[in-house]
Amino acid sequence: MAIYSRILLAVDLTEDSEAIAVRARELAAACGAELSILHVVEYVPVEPMGETLLPAVQIEEELVARARDRLAELSSRLDLTGRPCEVACGNIKAEIVRHAKDLKADLIILGSRERHGLSIMINLTEDTVLHAAPCDVLAVRLR
Repeated sequence: MAIYSRILLAVDLTEDSEAIAVRARELAAACGAELSILHVVEYVPVEPMGETLLPAVQIEEELVARARDRLAELSSRLDLTGRPCEVACGNIKAEIVRHAKDLKADLIILGSRERHGLSIMINLTEDTVLHAAPCDVLAVRLR
């Protein structure tokens, strides 16, 4: 029996995403696990109920379309085509946890950056996911 059978990889599509995805791909292969990839677009319009609502919706749709293109490029570059890739909208932390529950994932993989100064006191994504996740969480250290 494999240690992990369903892995959710959460990427932010920055330059570090490739290093995290390589680790996830290798771990999934070693475990014989299914790998799903998720990116969350968190767009908050400045005036959510004002006159700018329509442009805000259009901006969010453009952000999602760009994210889908970039996720497809990442998937192709790392030979992950055919793996489930999804771009979701909403709160990043909540969407990662929700997708992990929906997939019945037994591992979430995401990146973790070093924090200095005041940022140590801010509750970052990896901390929230770690405490709310229904499964193990692997935070890949980013320099």
